[in-house]
Order: sequence, then structure tokens, then C-alpha cells
Amino acid sequence: MAGVSARSRGWSSLCRLYLRVHAVQPSCGRACHGWQRSVKSRGLLCLMPSSRLPVQAQIRLYSSNEPKEGSGPTELNATSSTEKPTAGLDPGKSEQKFTLPPDPIQVKVKAVLKKREYGSTYMKNNFITGVRAMNEFCLKPSDLEPLRKIRRRSPHDDSESFTVFLRSDVETKAMEVWGSPEAIYRERKLRKEEEIAYRENLFRNQKLLKEYKEFLGTTKPRLSTASMFLKGPGKVVMVAICINGLNFFFKLLAWVYTGSASMFSEAIHSLADTCNQALLALGISQSARTPDPGHPYGFTNMRYIASLISGVGIFMMGAGLSWYHGIMGLLHPQPIESLLWAYCILAGSLVSEGATLLVAINEIRKSARTKGLSFYEYVIQSKDPSTNVVLMEDAAAVLGVIMAASCMGLTSLTGNPYYDSLGSLGVGTLLGAVSAFLIYTNTEALIGRSIQPEQVQRLTELLESDPAVRKSDR
Repeated sequence: MAGVSARSRGWSSLCRLYLRVHAVQPSCGRACHGWQRSVKSRGLLCLMPSSRLPVQAQIRLYSSNEPKEGSGPTELNATSSTEKPTAGLDPGKSEQKFTLPPDPIQVKVKAVLKKREYGSTYMKNNFITGVRAMNEFCLKPSDLEPLRKIRRRSPHDDSESFTVFLRSDVETKAMEVWGSPEAIYRERKLRKEEEIAYRENLFRNQKLLKEYKEFLGTTKPRLSTASMFLKGPGKVVMVAICINGLNFFFKLLAWVYTGSASMFSEAIHSLADTCNQALLALGISQSARTPDPGHPYGFTNMRYIASLISGVGIFMMGAGLSWYHGIMGLLHPQPIESLLWAYCILAGSLVSEGATLLVAINEIRKSARTKGLSFYEYVIQSKDPSTNVVLMEDAAAVLGVIMAASCMGLTSLTGNPYYDSLGSLGVGTLLGAVSAFLIYTNTEALIGRSIQPEQVQRLTELLESDPAVRKSDR
């Protein structure tokens, strides 16, 4: 009964029992061997206060709490007390007590959350904006007109309230329009692909526009008018104007002093070159003007127009006056005085005209190399009319000086003035050929001739390499 009462009062009171047990009985079996096995198998019914433990080994005290990590059961040696139990000890007396502090009881509690049910009442309160409805369900503004509209307060303080729609209404309308969710998904995917293609094309167009602006920036008029004549065709034209102006002045003095028809032709030739090159300078300055609403394509063709007028001027002033003076020399020959000063002036004119010719040749070579053309192709196609005019005029001037010097030399050797008149006619013919070439090339450039086949082929390959171009026809 003591064991039953100790069991009801807890394990701490069990330690106050006498260390007595019944002898091993057949009814207990192996379950009575040891404290722990007896408690687990048969309970405390086999523990009797009238018997002692037959073997006083170690007594293990166990708690109902789980053992802590790293700690085992508490072991107490029965022989460690100051008074050992004997066989004749009275059961009514307490020979030894084991007092242990009560252990805290730990209880594990598992929290189970209650699942919240979202019914149709909760789902019907979802709202969607008009823009999102059109993007997500591929609807049009006209499809949203018959739906219920609800005004909601804006989450931002600086904006007004906005209109929303019930998501259930929008879904029902989308099903009416498209018929199935798969159709909505296909349409949304198609629109997304179109948007990606549009963005790619927009990016490509922005890149082309940037390249065009960069290209247009190189053709804009310069801030200073003088800076246009410091390089390129403007520089060639200004050098030719200065040199031809000086040549005209000295040739005119030589003609006045000698009265030679060839020298007169050369003086007229230099005057015509100076006037034509001044006209070219005007055309260059006008061609660099900024396009305006009246002339949206700009004034680039002014260079060709100036070159065309220059060719006509060479023909009228140079060739016409040279022919006239040569014919008058043949009809009315006059004796020619000393030609020494004429030879000196012609030599100086040859050097100066040759220098101008070299400047024009170098400029044309540089420009032709930049465009990937040969020297001859660049001149024939009249890519730079101003430089071409200077080139042809200076080449004609050099040949004219040589021709005039030759005819004057024959006149000095033979004393016959007809050679000098023939030299004037030869210079006039040379100027006529130059003017005819300039008129033809600039007229072809102004009437809008097509580009070369090689350039057409390169443009076709460039267009067909673009994935957006399926086919290009010439």
C-alpha cells in the first residue's frame, strides 16, 4: 500500500521508501529484477516494504521529463550513505532518506493553424484597372464600356481617384470576346511578340537617326565664312583665285608692252579663270547654307550650278576672245617687238599655274581615296565640281602657257607674226574643250543620274542582310 500511495504522490516520495523488496517470486518473473524493469513491466505492485534489495548495487532515479542533451540518468550509490542498511532494520524506522529537488516538467505543444477559407464573397471584391484589364485580357476600351465602374481612392495624395472594374466582370467579358483561356493566352503572346519587334525596330530607327544626325553634322554650314576656304575645295579655289589674279595682271602688262596676240590670249585666259573661280567660291559659300522650308533639300546643287556657269564663262570669255584676237592677227598681222619680258612672265605663269595644278591634284586624290574611287573615276563622275573646275582650268593654263611660249618662240626665230596668231587660236580651242567638259559633267550631275552599279550592289547586300527585309528589288 505504501508503494501505491507513493505512486499517487509522485516519484519524489518514492525515494523515501525503505530499500526493501520481496524476494524474487515466480509471479514476478524477470520483471522484478532491477528498479527500472519492475516499474516498466509490472508497476509498483511487486514492491513490498518488508523485503530489502538482495543486491545493494546502484539505484537509478528516473524522472518523467525527457533527459537533457548530454546528461544521463542520475545514479546514487546505496553504500555511499553514512549509515548502511542492515538485515535487522526495523521497517518502521527511517534509516536513510534521499531528498532530490523537484525537476521542472516540460511540455511540448504543437500549434495547428486553422486554414482560412476564401469563398466567392471574398473573391468578388477583387478590382482591376482599365489598363491592366486591356493588357492582361486583350480587351478594347469599347469592351469595358458596358461593365460596372467603381471609383476608388488613389493611394497617392497628389492624384485623384480612379476608375476600376470588378475582376469577375472583366473575366466574364474576356470569355465572351475570346471564347476560351487558351485563345486569350495566344493573343497575349502574339501581342507581346509584336511589342518586342516594335521596340527592336524603334531602337534600330533611333540608331539610324543618330547616324544620320552625325552625318548631317558634317555638312552643316560652318560658323565662319572664312573657315570654309581654309581646307578642301574652298582652299583650292582661293589659291587659284590669288594666283590667276596675279598672272592676269602680269600677262596684261606683257601684252601691252609687246603687243603679242598669244600673250593677249593668255591674259584673257587668266582673267576668265579668275572670274570663274570667284564664281565657284560664291557657289561653295551658298551650298553650305542651312535648309529652310522653301528649300528642304538644302543648297548643295549650287556648286554644280556655279561650275556650269563657270564653264559657260570660260567658253564665252576665254575661247571667244582668244579666237577673235587670233583671227584678227591672221587678217591684220602686226610686227612684234622684243619678247624677252613676255618669256619671263610666261615662265613665272608656268610655275604658278603648275603649283595650283598640284594643289588641285592632291585634293582630288585625297577625296577619291576617301570615297574608294580612282582619280579618273572621281573626275569623270564630277564628285567635287569646284575642284574639277580648278583642275581643268589649271591644266589648260599650263598647256596654254607651253603653247603660247612655243608659238612666240617660232615668231622670234622666223619673224613671222602668223605663228603668234596660231598660238592664240590654239589657246582658244583648248579653253573651248575645257568649257565643253565642264558643261557636260555638271549638267549630268544636275539632271539626277543614277548611281554606279557597284554602289547599287553594295546597297542591295546591305539591305538584304537586315532580318526585317525579305526582298529588295532594283
